Amino acid sequence: MSDTDKLSRKSVLQGLVVLPALGALWAAGAAPAKAGKGSKAQFKYQTKPNNGNQCSKCSLFMPGSSATASGSCKVVDGSISPSGWCIAFSPKS
Repeated sequence: MSDTDKLSRKSVLQGLVVLPALGALWAAGAAPAKAGKGSKAQFKYQTKPNNGNQCSKCSLFMPGSSATASGSCKVVDGSISPSGWCIAFSPKS
């Protein structure tokens, strides 16, 4: 075997340092997906209905203190208008 075919101690140690760092970066990138909520922009949220569909008629909407008060959503982060709409719309059964 030539010297170029052998793994050096230095290259093995560098690999041992790099692999956990890559794993941490991967886990950090996956964390927002686990949180379960996306941004309004990600879901193309708008404050007006779309063809009669609106958040108050969606199974993912959690109403506010009154019928007209803003509520929240199971998948979209932030304050959600009952008359809003997004691409995650799922009609109540």
